[in-house]
Amino acid sequence: MERELALEFVRVTEAAALSAARWMGRGNKDAADEAAVSAMRATFDTVQIDGIVVIGEGEMDEAPMLYIGERVGMGVPPMVDVAVDPLEGTNIVAKGLTGAIAVLAVAPRGTLLHAPDMYMDKIAVGPECKGRVSLDAPVKDNLKEVAKALNKKICELTVVVLDRPRHQELIEEIRMAGARIKLITDGDVSPAVAAAYPGSGVDILMGIGGAPEGVISAAALRCLGGDFQGRLWPTEEAEVERARSMGISDINHLFTLEELVQSEDVIFAATGITDGDLLKGVRYSARRARTHSLVMRGTSGTVRYIVADHQLDRKPLFKDNRIKVFEP
Repeated sequence: MERELALEFVRVTEAAALSAARWMGRGNKDAADEAAVSAMRATFDTVQIDGIVVIGEGEMDEAPMLYIGERVGMGVPPMVDVAVDPLEGTNIVAKGLTGAIAVLAVAPRGTLLHAPDMYMDKIAVGPECKGRVSLDAPVKDNLKEVAKALNKKICELTVVVLDRPRHQELIEEIRMAGARIKLITDGDVSPAVAAAYPGSGVDILMGIGGAPEGVISAAALRCLGGDFQGRLWPTEEAEVERARSMGISDINHLFTLEELVQSEDVIFAATGITDGDLLKGVRYSARRARTHSLVMRGTSGTVRYIVADHQLDRKPLFKDNRIKVFEP
């Protein structure tokens, strides 16, 4: 993929973030999600790619989601797989909390795992820890390896875990090992990526979250040289059958980073919606807005931070009311 596409994908996440951020704290997660989806879909239509959504928010009959199998872009080469989460952290935006982002990943056709919309057990670490952790290893052993790689004591590590009842045993094991825990309410893509950034305050992400978000996180960590493993975690037989229908015959298979994202030619882009460890949220002023984004390319390993000031009256998508941004 041409490097010029990186900025085009940032425009896509910016549009989603600008739309969703107007719903912050209004208690309506569905409206925020719809605004982000509508903006992302409309902006994708202006990008010169022939894209198929392989990681989306639902099926074709679950509009307005960007559904699995949907075609995006202008229908011209390159042919790519697209993984999207227009609003990663719907509850976060609804409650006005921290850490919501608009995010996407793009790679050549056939190189992103078609992950079903179900749970995945995950572990994410930065470049120093690559090859030193495993979902099959005891929690304490993983923490020892991360501490050793980062030249820290276990008590100095920060582990991010989704605050869910299913993680009670995991949380106890982390505490018994002596590490610090940061519990989050929603949105595990941002902390997974932050684990690869020195000084982010995150050393490792562990626990069960969405499988689609796992593939998106893996795309970012592939760009950053970090590591990620995932294993599907079905809650009912229908999910097992769904995975098999998508070509995943072994539901217990341990997916490595290279299996989740099979090409280094991957682009990851994200824009902050609310303030978080990774990015600042959208700031509005009189008919203007400021966004904070990052975009990274796997082939070069380059990470760019982009601060953009938007004059919304000059943006056709907003000016012509094609997306719900000013009238929540």
